[in-house]
Amino acid sequence: MGLKNFLDITLGRPIDGDRVEYFGEVKKKCNGYVLSNATNQPAAAYAYEADITKLWDAYKELKSECGYPLSFNTIMMKAMVEGLKAAPRLNAHIDFKPFSISGRLIVKKHINIAMPVVLDSGETFPVNILNAEEKSLKELQEQTTDVVTRMKTTNIQRTYTDMVLNRGIAFALTGKIAQAIAMGVKGAFGKSKMGKISDLFNQPPKEENALTPQHINEGTVCFSNWGTLAKGLNGMGTQAPLLYPQVFMMGTGTVQDKEFVFRNSKGEIDLGVKKVMPITLTFDHRIGALNDVVPYIKVLDEIFENPSVIKEW
Repeated sequence: MGLKNFLDITLGRPIDGDRVEYFGEVKKKCNGYVLSNATNQPAAAYAYEADITKLWDAYKELKSECGYPLSFNTIMMKAMVEGLKAAPRLNAHIDFKPFSISGRLIVKKHINIAMPVVLDSGETFPVNILNAEEKSLKELQEQTTDVVTRMKTTNIQRTYTDMVLNRGIAFALTGKIAQAIAMGVKGAFGKSKMGKISDLFNQPPKEENALTPQHINEGTVCFSNWGTLAKGLNGMGTQAPLLYPQVFMMGTGTVQDKEFVFRNSKGEIDLGVKKVMPITLTFDHRIGALNDVVPYIKVLDEIFENPSVIKEW
């Protein structure tokens, strides 16, 4: 064994035949969010399999008669909005100072849902569905389709640069000079930096229909449909990282047919099939405990049991 091989193996460095993949700008930005969660947020999660048999049937019926391309993903996003109306403290940002153990919860007026979108590169990036609480089901579907379409033609690097610059300017205009300088340093050298400083002066023209910085900032909550992002997976997510400073996210899995045992009208043991969807709810434990999430769960369960309400959305 030569010296180089000895050093590579001993130090765990790449050896001949290994494939090395360097993180691109999109992955760096996503990792920045995840790292903030891992170091700043004591997250807890509640996971269960929801019986959506009645909701699925109601969705199929509505889809056939509504006159526009309606996805079940949008149905669940609208259900999330209804749940947040009953549990508004989940639609919030947390501002916490660990040294003094003090902070505040900023309950947001608008519901801006961060939704992961798969890019052509295969990477995922969260994009915001804005003011979801004001949207009808049709409007929510239209905005989701529009945002996904625009995302695929948007230069993320350019839009992210605009977002960081806008935030730095806002800090400066409100007298927060230190934060403005910190934002500039973070954007140039931090974990989720904007790229090379020279690139800031050589930006491509902004696309006519590009997403705005508001579409890619933190949002107020996150909705991640693993069943859509990775079809065919029948497992359940036990926990997913929050997008700091958000305090809540909902993840849903693939709709599945499952056998179950029940008593029929004659009181006899019988076997049936129902549709279930794995649901994972992750929340920041500093806002409270599971009792803060219970009103949200009850709204979802009511929709699952009495789904005719979706025709009124």
